[in-house]
Amino acid sequence: MPNEKRTRATRADYPVFQTVPTRWADNDIYGHANNAVYYVWIDTAVNRVLIERGTLVPGQSDVFGIVVENGCRFHAEISYPDLVTIGLRISRLGTSSIRYELGIFRNDEDVAAAEAHFVHVYVAGETMRPVPIPANVRRALADLVGADLTREE
Repeated sequence: MPNEKRTRATRADYPVFQTVPTRWADNDIYGHANNAVYYVWIDTAVNRVLIERGTLVPGQSDVFGIVVENGCRFHAEISYPDLVTIGLRISRLGTSSIRYELGIFRNDEDVAAAEAHFVHVYVAGETMRPVPIPANVRRALADLVGADLTREE
């Protein structure tokens, strides 16, 4: 809706966070982080959560998520030397896909400077064809979506 008033996400909207420092090279000629850098931060945050929870071993996992869709809405500038904190939650856990929603926060601010989404489809590494999300992944991510999503499909 064009005239719909949107409320920006706050830190309270996310159950888990990852911190990513900005780098000098993140700034573009306009003095703020280039929009492409946000996608690097998002990819880093999602994969770090998966690695920390033992569901992804880069280069070794037989089944893993590949990005099929992403998007970002920008609200405020982030620039070097800001510290970025990314809040993460899961809005949909399907049979073979996960939709992550992320809030990107500047320094200690409580309101998101940007909001993004990121969709993984799980594939078998050997064929790169979609497969059901493994039960261990569902269990490891349950607190990001709710306990009722730990069921096996």
